[in-house]
Parts: sequence; structure tokens; C-alpha cells
Amino acid sequence: MTKHFLKLLGVALSMGASLHLNAQNDWFAISKINQHVSALAHDSMRGRATGSEGETMAANYIISQFKAFGLKPLAGDNNWKQAFDFKTESHGAEARVGKANNVIAWLDNNAPLTIIIGAHYDHLGEGEDGHSLDPAAKGKIHNGADDNASGVAGLIELARYFAKNAERERFNILFVAFSGEELGLLGSDWFVQHPSIDLAKVNCMINMDMIGRLNPAKPQLTVSGSGTAAVWENLLRSFSSAAMEIKTDSSGLGPSDHASFYKKNIPALHFFTGSHADYHKPSDDVEKINSRGIEAVLMVIAGLIEKLPDEKLTFLKTRNASQGSRASFKVSLGIMPSYANSENGLKAEAILDGKPGAKAGMKDGDVIVRIGEHVVKDIQTYMEALGKFEKGQKTSVTVIRDTQTLTLPIEF
Repeated sequence: MTKHFLKLLGVALSMGASLHLNAQNDWFAISKINQHVSALAHDSMRGRATGSEGETMAANYIISQFKAFGLKPLAGDNNWKQAFDFKTESHGAEARVGKANNVIAWLDNNAPLTIIIGAHYDHLGEGEDGHSLDPAAKGKIHNGADDNASGVAGLIELARYFAKNAERERFNILFVAFSGEELGLLGSDWFVQHPSIDLAKVNCMINMDMIGRLNPAKPQLTVSGSGTAAVWENLLRSFSSAAMEIKTDSSGLGPSDHASFYKKNIPALHFFTGSHADYHKPSDDVEKINSRGIEAVLMVIAGLIEKLPDEKLTFLKTRNASQGSRASFKVSLGIMPSYANSENGLKAEAILDGKPGAKAGMKDGDVIVRIGEHVVKDIQTYMEALGKFEKGQKTSVTVIRDTQTLTLPIEF
């Protein structure tokens, strides 16, 4: 056991976690996290586009790991896989139709309630579906190391931890690797419409999407959905420390798979280490992943699960409950938004070159407070505002930059 692991365990215990860690489990090993991210984000998988051969390779890798831990598929899941049909929207690219698969594994602890832990394993392939932020994306492999090989690595390691820790947890656990997330939460939406288990017995859903870029200089983990059950805020606060600050966002909606479960009245959390300039670009690659950061996130998630009360959580509706997924708007400013709470507006952590925001003169760190006549208070009102516009429309974006309020003309 290295000094690093001892330090992390000390931090975890000081934050109230009581993880069943032992030598056989080897914690959430850095070597294994690196292995999973490197395998899933390898060029041979060609970016894991929904329904592609590369995505099938990724699914088979995930299944091989689940099998090694002694997990089981659920009856009706066609030997670990839950198939669904998809059709892409054009976004300037040729539409595709095909079949994709969620990958599902079951840890049966003979418990009355089940926790679902999920992460999407699809990505942008070689830019064929028009979702890349690279201006010349077609034919370039988008490995998606952070988005979302990092989350799937976390899913696999949590599966290993809970299956191999020699403890019978108080909940059954369903591990789900979703496909079709990049096309509009297709896999998670299909799952909740055609569930493998009784959703009435699901206690909560834990989602990991982009957990691979924890900033060592300012370690901050954002957790969305903290308003979906009364216990979340206090529990999450107990894990926040100088080693890793936890910022919460109460909304159960957002551009990832937890939103599908929120819409079914299931308490759901989304774990996220922050946006960056490599988002949806070929440059989101393995060498930029902070594996120790992933390890720290997994310790929080495992500790959170182990501190949950035995009784079923009561679902709470959060603000902006009518807002849909990211597929509900047709335009973008081309920014990397902050998902953490803000007193006023939405902070743009990064402005992407060549996109409407950059052309309008926006800068990294600008706080968006209005788009046209629509007030922006947070990520959800930002998405709602974008949903009011069509490509080619002109309007303005109002931002706070340092102490100045600026109104910039913008064209989508």
C-alpha cells in the first residue's frame, strides 16, 4: 500500500467514508483505470460511434470485465446486451440508421432495493454524425478519453470494487454502460422505457460522464441532481474537503443519462470533473487523463453509496423540470459551460475557436446572464434560451466580464 493510497484513505475516512477496502481488492487501482481508459480510447475502436464496429469492440471489452468479476447478465438482456434501434439526425451529415446496445450487469445481494450505476460508452466515431466541435472533423478519430472512457473506467472499477470487496452490500447494484448518449440520451431513454428491473424498486441512479480531468491545481468535482432527494446535499457536503471540493447543482436535468431517470421520478446524480477545450474534439485523448482524479471520484461515489440510509429515497422534483435533453435545441454558442451552481448566470469556462461565441468576442471566464431577451441563471435556463433560436438567427449575448457588463452581437 503506497503512501498515496494511505493519504487518500485518510482523506476518505476524514470525510466520513467507511469503504470496505482490502488488499485483495487493491482499491481503485491506478493501473486498472489506465488500462480501461487506454483500451476504450484506443484508435482501434475508431471513436466508438453509436452502432459501429468500434462500439461493439468496446461493449465486448466491458462485458469481459464484468464476467471476470463474477457479475451476471439479467434474463432478457440477450447475454449482457440490451439492443435498441437508432436513427441519427443529420446536423449537416448523412443520416444513419442502425442497432446499438446497452451493456448491463447485475450484482444480486438479495436486497429489496437496487442502485443503478451508469456511464455512456459511445462517442463521436470519426465525426460522421456532425456532433464534433472540430471544424474539419470528418475522418478524424474522436477517441473520447474523457468523454466518456473515463466514466466507463469508473463504472468497471466500481463493479470490481462492489463485487470483490467480500461484503454483501445493502442494495443490489445494476451496472449499465449506455450507448446512444451522444445522439440524445437514446440508450438511457430506451432503458427506462424498457427496464430490465422493476423501476419502483430502484433507489437511485448514479451517473458518471467526463470524470477524467480533475484539475490538480484546483480539484473540484461537480455533482448535479443534488435536489432530487433530501439526503444528497448533506451527504455530498460530508465528502467535500481541501483535497477535493464538491460543487452541487440541484437540477435533475442536464445533458447526460441521469436525466432519463429523473424523468421517471428516480433520484439521480451526475458526477463530472469539468469542461475543457478538448471536448468533442479528436484531441480528447488518453495522455490528458488524470487517473488519480478518477480514483478520488470513485472513492466519493463508493463512500456515498455505503452511507445511504436503508429506506427508499423519496424523489423530489427540481427546478426547470420541463427542460428536455441536449437534443432539444439546434444552435450553440460554442462554449464549455460550468455545471456548478452560480449566484447569477452561467460561467463559460472555455470559448471554442470559430464558434458563434468566439466570433462575438466572448472570452474564457465570461458569465452569461442573457441571450437576447432570455435571462440566463444557470445551465438549464441557458439550454432553454438556446432552444428559442434557429441556425442563422441574429441576437445578442450579455456577459459579465470581471466587473463589466457587456452586450455582444451574435449570429448562430
